[in-house]
Amino acid sequence: MTPTIERLTLPDLDLRARIVGPLAEFSTKKDFAFAPRFVTLALTDEIGADGGLIAQLYWDWMHIEILAVPERWRGRGLGRQLMEMAEAIGREEGCTGIWVDTYSFQSPGFYEKLGYRPFGRLPDYPKGESRIFFAKMLSQDTPSQPEKAA
Repeated sequence: MTPTIERLTLPDLDLRARIVGPLAEFSTKKDFAFAPRFVTLALTDEIGADGGLIAQLYWDWMHIEILAVPERWRGRGLGRQLMEMAEAIGREEGCTGIWVDTYSFQSPGFYEKLGYRPFGRLPDYPKGESRIFFAKMLSQDTPSQPEKAA
């Protein structure tokens, strides 16, 4: 059976808000109010949620924190569908772009096929591999690629 994708709300936002409070207060004083909103897309079947996407929306960008598709559901285009749904939500919310990170041993090619471009890299994270940061611009009025890291 193929799972459905269901948009959920993230629980326990009160605790998160208290932890992030000092950062939000500082940013607000600099005219950058920190008020993230969450996007949660779950892959669900008759058993419940198993995999999906978790993202945050703030400062006109979406940050995809997690994208996970269980092995048994891979190869069905679910990762692409999750990303396309996230991009549609980002556009609806007026986001400039989306950024995500992955590892050299995981899925950089997946993001590149979806039009994401690398803008940063942490070497030896983990040892012998890299953590790679990708972005995709959503607005028609902005450049098609993020600025390269210096």
